[in-house]
Amino acid sequence: MTVASLSGLLLLAGLAAYMQTLTGFALGLVMMGGIGLSGLMPLPEAAVLVSVLTLVNASQVLRKGWRDVAWPEFRIIIVASLIALFFGYWLLDLLAQASLDWLKLTLGTVIVVSSFQLAMRRELLSVKSSRSSFAFFGAIAGLMGGLFSTSGPPLVYHLYRQPLALVTIRETLVAVFAVNALVRLGIVGATGDLPDAGFWWVLLAVPAVAAATFAARRWPPPLSSLAMRRIAFALLLLSGLSLSLPAAVGIIAGFS
Repeated sequence: MTVASLSGLLLLAGLAAYMQTLTGFALGLVMMGGIGLSGLMPLPEAAVLVSVLTLVNASQVLRKGWRDVAWPEFRIIIVASLIALFFGYWLLDLLAQASLDWLKLTLGTVIVVSSFQLAMRRELLSVKSSRSSFAFFGAIAGLMGGLFSTSGPPLVYHLYRQPLALVTIRETLVAVFAVNALVRLGIVGATGDLPDAGFWWVLLAVPAVAAATFAARRWPPPLSSLAMRRIAFALLLLSGLSLSLPAAVGIIAGFS
């Protein structure tokens, strides 16, 4: 990886961590979208990097925030999520072997759908949803986590509708992402799919994530949560379309 490529990766990691800390989501989506567009590394390797950076971000956020996690809901979510995560990882391998265009189309579609889901107006529920609903959204999150280490949108949509404190929602999301990332890394290691030695230079992104996480908590921007969601929506929508449309054209051309 060249100095210019590594510098771009560090900036991307810092932006993703900053938005994740402020909103409770976006690290995986921003990282995967940016890497998919720039071609800085293969997407399966990018998912490994996202898992590592998610753990770095979570370790800082949860160092004090673990007390605010909604533990009953967390336990339901994580069981369903981890079961689905194994299937998602298998599906990633299948798509990677099929073609790069199919992989980019899937990732781009996930990002576009996620951007609209995150932008939807959420009506706050008067009572908490059923246990089965937490399991359902946890399973969808696990599937996406196994595919691209981007398990955020389904849970963001569901949890932000619950009658829970915002800090509880954010910390619960981060805790789920951390466990998913840890297990996903375990699967990568167990299956012998760890990247080669040259990949580990990208772990220089870890200090960038740590610094951006600290900055977001210490000096948050003078923007409302609505404004932050709109910025995240615009970034994700543009990156998703830029990934999926050219890939779709390439797939169609291959059939002709």
